[in-house]
Amino acid sequence: MAVTFSDLHTEQGVKSVEDHLAGKTYISGDQLSVDDVKVYAAVSEKPSDAFPNASKWYDCVASQLAKSFPGKAVGVSIGGSAAQPEAPATAAADEDDDDMDLFGDETEEEKKAAEEREAAKKDTKKPKESGKSSVLMEVKPWDDETDMKKLEACVRAVEMPGLLWGASKLVPVGYGIKKLTIMLTIVDDLVSPDNLIEDYLTCEPNNEYIQSVDIVAFNKI
Repeated sequence: MAVTFSDLHTEQGVKSVEDHLAGKTYISGDQLSVDDVKVYAAVSEKPSDAFPNASKWYDCVASQLAKSFPGKAVGVSIGGSAAQPEAPATAAADEDDDDMDLFGDETEEEKKAAEEREAAKKDTKKPKESGKSSVLMEVKPWDDETDMKKLEACVRAVEMPGLLWGASKLVPVGYGIKKLTIMLTIVDDLVSPDNLIEDYLTCEPNNEYIQSVDIVAFNKI
């Protein structure tokens, strides 16, 4: 059953995460999933010691994400709250548990979802059943001088039926460059992620700020 969190920038919202994580390590199941990434992106800063479950979970997700990015985090400010520096990657004691690349090869679920989208495009004669998907994108700037606020504004300015932008986070990638990770929900029959990238995000005038966009997670809702 889907779990709903709200107002995660407030103490009450963080408490809901604290209560949910009682006796658990991750938001869903016993492994890190896109659910953890979505909640992590919505939490503005590391929970205080008053929320031990949420604080431990936050550190765990941060350490996993840090392995995907070799650059040293120096901290960013989002919405007036100073973001904590990401913990550097450390050698894992248990290779089976920690050898996970969130932004690496496609999972079986993602491959299956891509195949379903392609099949739907080819078979236009069959009636389609409307569904929704949750997508995590990485938006990369041209260099360290790119205005990331304007870059995010360009992304969120793209509007179309069936598209809803969600939580976002700036992630250091090295040499003073940061990339924007952003969640979005789409109605499959109305929005194609590939067309969204090619026809809106990376074309004029947005390509003044955006160098490239990658889909790092795609899940049916």
